[in-house]
Amino acid sequence: VKLDNRQKIIGDQVLKEINARLGFLVDVGLDYLSLSRSSGTLSGGETQRIRLATQIGSGLVGVLYILDEPSIGLHQRDNERLIATLIRLRDLGNTLIVVEHDEDTMYAADWIVDIGPYAGEHGGKIIASGTLQDILDCKNSETGAYLSGRKKIAVPKQRRKGNGYKLIINGAKENNLKNINVNMPLGTFICITGVSGSGKSTLINEILLKRLARDLNHAKVKAGKHKDILGIENLDKVISIDQSPIGRTPRSNPATYVGVFDYIRDVFTKTQDAKVRGYQKGRFSFNVKGGRCEACSGDGVNKIEMHFLPDVYVECEVCHGKRYNRETLEVKYKDKSIADILAMTVEEALNFFGNIPSITRKLQTLYDVGLSYIKLGQPSTTLSGGEAQRVKLADELSRRSTGRTMYILDEPTTGLHFADVHKLIGILERLVNNGNTVVVIEHNLDVVKTADYIIDLGPEGGVRGGEIVATGTPEEVAKIEYSYTGKFLKKMLS
Repeated sequence: VKLDNRQKIIGDQVLKEINARLGFLVDVGLDYLSLSRSSGTLSGGETQRIRLATQIGSGLVGVLYILDEPSIGLHQRDNERLIATLIRLRDLGNTLIVVEHDEDTMYAADWIVDIGPYAGEHGGKIIASGTLQDILDCKNSETGAYLSGRKKIAVPKQRRKGNGYKLIINGAKENNLKNINVNMPLGTFICITGVSGSGKSTLINEILLKRLARDLNHAKVKAGKHKDILGIENLDKVISIDQSPIGRTPRSNPATYVGVFDYIRDVFTKTQDAKVRGYQKGRFSFNVKGGRCEACSGDGVNKIEMHFLPDVYVECEVCHGKRYNRETLEVKYKDKSIADILAMTVEEALNFFGNIPSITRKLQTLYDVGLSYIKLGQPSTTLSGGEAQRVKLADELSRRSTGRTMYILDEPTTGLHFADVHKLIGILERLVNNGNTVVVIEHNLDVVKTADYIIDLGPEGGVRGGEIVATGTPEEVAKIEYSYTGKFLKKMLS
């Protein structure tokens, strides 16, 4: 827009305001968004950063801001901009409380409160509170151990070459992708990297996942624009392990999802009490009539519908949250009723059922993915996105592997501490060691540095992205000057 001198004088104040507000959006790393983009298509991280830009623009002083993981979905380059924005808000005279797992944010903080030492009932204590140095010096702090280097996620000594087969995506041009061709070595751990908005999710979720789901899993989905994908015959199925809930009602829980509850019900059916009363397996299900509490239909809670407000769940007054009727609860195995078993944590149940291999095999996978603290009967609606994703991973680990599966994960480290990321990498390694291919969209450099092969998209976000900037092992990508990912990787690998 070109303005003459008269128009510039008239619009001076308005132009100043427009430029300032656009500047705030650029500062929080949203320069790739178009102004006409509808808010429904924005990711959670983008929405949060738009709110943040609004707050800087308001110029308020003496405000307490609370942010929950603002670094989610951000590349390190964009994260640096975000931290600079947070510091600017603080310097205006505000206080910021940030819940965060990101290392760079911790280094920029004036004060850190570390809660732990572990998760669930093994947590809930303040382990350290003070400056960064205080956290680094604290011997009981898991956070301090990873920040100081006492514990670390090691770089693999050698990278897998794969099984000799490749998956080739030809002519990908959905959204901002610039008609690119992508080679993926099968039987390896592949990381898709690039700045926010560079086209990673479009390439993997819209094109690769949907095409494989259609051809291998017979799903009725339409893949994004591309010419063809070659090498699909070398795979037998594709599985997307995302952070969506494992169930939408309180009936669904980790025990039913991974299939261990069937075996637990078998154990109760074989007890002397159950045989005397003639109870079958269905008696110990809270989904069918007979053994469940009918006042709450086996939910343990009653739903109260609130008009214009979210529904409220209240504990059942008859069974007091135990889900079963009195007769069913009288059947005991090792002095425990079926409700007592559902109230156990994974760790407790592992010890309790130690001599029953069919149950311990399923429980061990939940333990291995770092979910030792969750209760077997914990409603799926109370699990976080990261927990739901790890329950799905545990379910996959407990299945017999064909060695020809492709697993796709979109930012699996969201909401995970360094120690949990360490465990997650171990799980992904196990899947690849079984001959499968794991494709991960990720910004976390601890995950990126352990990959066998990296596909880096960019160079920028939005219309200035959608091209392949670099491919190869982390060491090869680190040598490429114009790759933002390579620049940050170089520091990690050195």
